[in-house]
Amino acid sequence: MSALLASSVFAELKSGPKLPHQAVKNWAQLPPGWNFGETSGVSVDKSDNVWVFNRGPHPVIQFDKNGKFLRAWSDVPITSSHGIKVAPDGNVWLVDVKGHQIIEFTPEGRIRMVLGNVGKQPGSNETPYAFNQPTAVSFLPNGDFLISDGYVNSRVLKFNRDGIFQFQWGKKGTGDSEFNLVHDVVIDKRGLVYVADRLNERIQVFDGKGKFITKWTNIGAAWGLAYASAEDSLYMCDGVNNRIIKLNMDGQVLGTLSEFGKVEGKLDFPHHMAVDSTGALYVAEIKNWRVQKFVAPKGR
Repeated sequence: MSALLASSVFAELKSGPKLPHQAVKNWAQLPPGWNFGETSGVSVDKSDNVWVFNRGPHPVIQFDKNGKFLRAWSDVPITSSHGIKVAPDGNVWLVDVKGHQIIEFTPEGRIRMVLGNVGKQPGSNETPYAFNQPTAVSFLPNGDFLISDGYVNSRVLKFNRDGIFQFQWGKKGTGDSEFNLVHDVVIDKRGLVYVADRLNERIQVFDGKGKFITKWTNIGAAWGLAYASAEDSLYMCDGVNNRIIKLNMDGQVLGTLSEFGKVEGKLDFPHHMAVDSTGALYVAEIKNWRVQKFVAPKGR
C-alpha cells in the first residue's frame, strides 16, 4: 500500500484523542542470547504474569509484570504460533494456526487436551473437532470456551469446559453473521461475544448463543481484541494502520495509540494483545518480533 493510499484510507477511519499510554523501555528481559521470533500472541494470567507466544526457538515464554523472565517451555509441539490464552483455571491454551489445532497445557507445559484432526490435517466449516487455520480461543468464567476458526474456515465454535462441542455460527461472506478471516474472539462481562472480522474490517457483536446483535465498522482492520473488564471497554489492534484503538461497548472510539515504526513505542503488524488488572496493555507484533508493554501515567 503506498503512503498516499494509506494516508487516504486512514483519513476515512473513525478516530479519537491520543491515549496517554507510553511504552515501557526494554520491558521483556530475555536471557542472554535469546530472541523472540515473529510474536503472534500474548496473554495475562490472574497474577498479572505475561505469557508470550512466538515463532522463535522458545515459543512459549512467561514473564512477570515487570518483564522479569520466569520460564520457557522446552517442548512445544506446534507448527506455527498464533493465539494464546490463559484460562480461568490457570492452564495455558495455544492455537497452532498451521497445525490446525488448539492445545491446552498446564503452566508447566504438560498437555492436557488436544482439539484437531489426526496428523494435523485441516477440517471444513462442518467438522466440529477439526479446524482450518484457527486463530484464537476465549473463555467464559465457568471454563466453557469459544474458538475462532479462522483463515480458511469462517466460523466461531463453542465448547464446554470438557472440550465437548456445543454449537457454531458463521460462514464465508460479507453479510451479518458472515466472516472473512475470523481473527479473534472475546467475551465481555455480560456474556456478549465480539468477533474480529479481519478482512471485512469490522467487529461483529453477538449474544452468547451466536445471535447477531450489531457490527462496528470504519474502525480499521480488526486483528487482535482485548476486553478490559475494570474499564468495561474493548481494545483492538488495527493491524493495517498500525495502531491500537480503545472502544466503548457501543463501538465508539475513545482513543488511539501509536503508529507505524520500528523503534519502541511504534508498531508494525500489531497482531494480538492483552490487558492486565492495572490497565497496562501488552501488544504482540509480527514484524517487529517483540511484545511491548504500554502503561498510562498514574492518575490518568
